[in-house]
Amino acid sequence: MARPNLQLQFAHSPVLRYGLSVTSFAIALSLSLLARHYGFRNVDVQLFLFAIAVTVWYAGIGPAMLAVVLSGPAEAYFFTEPIYSFYITRADVPRFVIFMLFASLLTWFSAVRRRVEQRLLQSRDELQREVVMRTQQASLLNLTHDTIFVRDMSDIISYWNRGAEELYGWRAEEAIGKHSHQLLQTNFPMPIEEVRAELLRSGRWEGELRKSTADGSSVVVASRWSLRQDEQGRPVAILETNNDITERKRREEEIQSLNEELTKRSTELEFINRELEAFAYSISHDLRAPLRHMAGYSELLQKKASSVLDEKSNHYIAMILDSAKRMGNLIDDLLAFSRIGRAETQKTLFNLAQLVKEALKEVQQDTEGRDIAWKIAALPEFYGDRSMLRLVMVNLISNAVKFTRTRPQAEIEIGCANGNADDLVVFVRDNGVGFDMKYVNKLFGVFQRLHQSDAFEGTGIGLATVQRIIRRHGGKVWAEGVVDSGATFYFSAPRP
Repeated sequence: MARPNLQLQFAHSPVLRYGLSVTSFAIALSLSLLARHYGFRNVDVQLFLFAIAVTVWYAGIGPAMLAVVLSGPAEAYFFTEPIYSFYITRADVPRFVIFMLFASLLTWFSAVRRRVEQRLLQSRDELQREVVMRTQQASLLNLTHDTIFVRDMSDIISYWNRGAEELYGWRAEEAIGKHSHQLLQTNFPMPIEEVRAELLRSGRWEGELRKSTADGSSVVVASRWSLRQDEQGRPVAILETNNDITERKRREEEIQSLNEELTKRSTELEFINRELEAFAYSISHDLRAPLRHMAGYSELLQKKASSVLDEKSNHYIAMILDSAKRMGNLIDDLLAFSRIGRAETQKTLFNLAQLVKEALKEVQQDTEGRDIAWKIAALPEFYGDRSMLRLVMVNLISNAVKFTRTRPQAEIEIGCANGNADDLVVFVRDNGVGFDMKYVNKLFGVFQRLHQSDAFEGTGIGLATVQRIIRRHGGKVWAEGVVDSGATFYFSAPRP
């Protein structure tokens, strides 16, 4: 960069330009005289021509002509016989004419050569910068493990980075010059013409491709193409980057297969559940008629024959009637349980406190003559099916009333517990007989009971009904208890 700056200074200063002419001439003359002093002959012409060349190179044509004008007389005076004289013989005239013509030609040639060299230097500097930049880019591309290669518009590979070598197995010298799609046996998800049309239209293309490696195995890659254009906007090359997603695609296919299998099994399970519910409904419904006959005829037998039967026989008839009644209750609960599975939930926002009051009225018959201390906390709004949630509260409160029957002072509490930010947790707590926590998983099963039926009545369907309703609301049910120290039943549901 120093030479162009020096030329720029000379171009803007005539004193420097012509000063360089005089200085160059003076140095050439001094060196010529010194060479002659030490016995070197015929170097004066070369030194004067060199001074002229330096002058034209840095100062231009005008100062160079001055150097020519000064060099001619100096050559005649100091180096042409007789020396120290401007006398020129006729034989010396061609020599001086040739010197002047050669000096002029040198001046012109040097000026042209300087312009050409300046252009070459500029082109070389640009090329060096391009080479440095491309070398740096290539080095950086080799540092990444991503697969990157470049191909021309005929799909011939011109660059192949280390990531491509690691993924596909071919070294750069093996891949460069080969047809990309033939080497990698690329399998496109659409016609290649559509891919190239999209690339030429937008300059980019992305998609998933299946390619082959050097060992014959197959890989799936997320491929991205970028189109490179020249200064005239003509497409010249395609840069392609590939990321290996073979393992991810395998997992996705496995997950899809599992989802399909799960969907199939869920459909089958739903069908089986519907069949079971329909079967339970049908059996329960069909059991009603013979059960009514059994109870009815037993009552008639008791009325007409009780006077002639002994005490044991009357007890047998009473047992038949009691069992028929219990079986009727069981069928009713089973039908209700079955209907919950088929019924559509009609969700609305309602007052949970008002719902609890209604549930308390429904169980009022079971609390008559009982000493029960009720503790009902403030209850929030609840979003769900009101009739179903009413059944939940009736079942839980009925359980609390039933299992505190042995207590002289029953205590039943209804309130809200701390849950997460998205769920509302409601509990019913009592000081009744409780239960052993190792049997907690049996509580919510159909027909599951932890106490003898002769001690506490029931069918074992109530808590299963509670669980089914709460699950249909997106919540869960759980319980905590201690034998002879009471129990607490919780249910959660999404907040409104």
